[in-house]
Amino acid sequence: MKRICLILAALTLLLSACGRNGSGGGRVKITAVAFPHYDIARAVAGEYADIVMLLPPGTEAHSYEPSPRDIIAVQNSDLFIYTGGESDEWIDSVLSSMDERRGRDIRMMDCVALRREEILPHMTAAEAGDEEYDEHVWTSPPNAAAIAEEICSALCDIDPAHAGDYRARTEAFTDELDMLDESFRLLADGAARHTLIFGDRFPFLYFVREYGFDYLAAFPGCSGDVDANPATVARLIDEVRRSGAPVVFKCDLSAGKLAETIAAETGAKVLTLYSCHTVSRDDFDAGETYISLMKKNLEALGEALN
Repeated sequence: MKRICLILAALTLLLSACGRNGSGGGRVKITAVAFPHYDIARAVAGEYADIVMLLPPGTEAHSYEPSPRDIIAVQNSDLFIYTGGESDEWIDSVLSSMDERRGRDIRMMDCVALRREEILPHMTAAEAGDEEYDEHVWTSPPNAAAIAEEICSALCDIDPAHAGDYRARTEAFTDELDMLDESFRLLADGAARHTLIFGDRFPFLYFVREYGFDYLAAFPGCSGDVDANPATVARLIDEVRRSGAPVVFKCDLSAGKLAETIAAETGAKVLTLYSCHTVSRDDFDAGETYISLMKKNLEALGEALN
């Protein structure tokens, strides 16, 4: 935070001097903090916007600090999209420093009904951390649709000349989300099992509550811990053995060491469930999207629950 304050102080004169370019009748300028913000905005805006994603692919969102270039991008954007949670708490300082910013801001956590992070019975106080609202709101496809609608509404106000195009693209995107939603509900209704076991962090609270799944996890959503206590590891191993679960999950971009330990003790298979908080450089370059990664989740869950 100290580094951010120094950057803001150094940029104050520059920002006031350069002002804001605005879209000037051209393409809308969108700045998105991370991959889900970027990809949903891209689905809605299409060819009518230039979109900057602040966190490069593969970046750990919880340790990210903005550069001067990032702050200028926020200042000069017509639309800025961020989460509003712990991982981007630096944004409050950045936005409060911009006295005359005329661009629109969308805080994803304002678009949906929030859920507090849950403390599982086997977690110690240190593992559980502070009870805060879970920020991974986009992991539920219906939430992603609500966020897309908010982005569409903002873009229609900013660029009314292309409002019809934004609405058409949003409708097409939410239709895809609706099909995903139906597929997850059918999977949940017909599943032989309903408990997901994570040897990792758990940024899927909105997802499991949407579809009625239970879960066990080593850490809550935004935990900074990487080593679970022995009692937690033993509880997860016992549950895999007791239930005969064929899969233990790890998160995208996780090293998966704990999940591998549980798998080695139980014979379960380790699979990845994608939170989409960030993506690897290879996946980004290959054109993976929120929709395509959620389809991979559907396939992995089918293997884990049947």
